[in-house]
Amino acid sequence: MGDDGLHKPDWLKETFLDLREDLADANAEGKRMLIIVEQRGCIYCTRMHEKVFPDPDIDAIIRESFFVVQINLYGDLEVTDFDGTVLTEKDTARRWNTVFTPTMIFLPEEVPEGVMAIQAASAVMPGAFERGTTLAMFTWVRDKEYENIEFQRYFAENFYSPE
Repeated sequence: MGDDGLHKPDWLKETFLDLREDLADANAEGKRMLIIVEQRGCIYCTRMHEKVFPDPDIDAIIRESFFVVQINLYGDLEVTDFDGTVLTEKDTARRWNTVFTPTMIFLPEEVPEGVMAIQAASAVMPGAFERGTTLAMFTWVRDKEYENIEFQRYFAENFYSPE
């Protein structure tokens, strides 16, 4: 747990929150960029960090394939969005209409000029989900399956198993 009250897993990247630089670093590492918006005291964030992310398959896909940047829903650090706008974390989250934590924003390898991260997202996962849905989302994004099939169909065809 960090001084800001947010979980700080060792796969989380500490950056200056200049999203263009972060995307360049993610690309240099051969990884997909993921922004995760969280808040202190969020029971859903805690569930993800304590129950879902530690799952061996999910932990492995995060470490191998994702460059994860954290934004505090109520934080005061400066964020430079892809369109060049510089705001605090809380004002950036408000600008993106982020109202639920955790919200995971998956970015493509290239972001067009003049757009916000939320507009450029390949996928947005608002909220806490169980292991299967989370693994499916990370796999769907990693493999760029969003170019071929909507997530619900992908999940049903590849991850759903009635219990």
